[in-house]
Amino acid sequence: MRERYERITESGQAVVIDGLVLLAGAWLAISPWVVHFNAVARDVAVNNLILGGLVAIIGLGLTMTPARMYRLSWAAAAIGVWTIAAPWVIRLGSPGFGVWINNLVTGVITTLLGVGAAAMLVAKGSPRRGAAPAR
Repeated sequence: MRERYERITESGQAVVIDGLVLLAGAWLAISPWVVHFNAVARDVAVNNLILGGLVAIIGLGLTMTPARMYRLSWAAAAIGVWTIAAPWVIRLGSPGFGVWINNLVTGVITTLLGVGAAAMLVAKGSPRRGAAPAR
């Protein structure tokens, strides 16, 4: 099991994806203040701050202790999907353009990175069907 995670984390792809998950989380957390919708859509801003912090923690965990955190990449993907839907669900109406485009782009990126990290674990971690396990 440990060898499997070492193979995954040795690849340059893993380092890039883990770092990008961290950056996507940091952007999601600070975006309400950068895009200036924290006063207009305060509830979405709080949502983005909390979930951005969670995604950043997942990204940091992926870089520091990948053996324990790779299964949480699915959580990052789920947070990305929620980020896309959150402006409409939380505001119960049409969100402003800045809120909408920010959450759409950030949500898609977070979802793709979460799925990419999880797919890397599945692709490099599981032996092929019918193949003898490595010893």
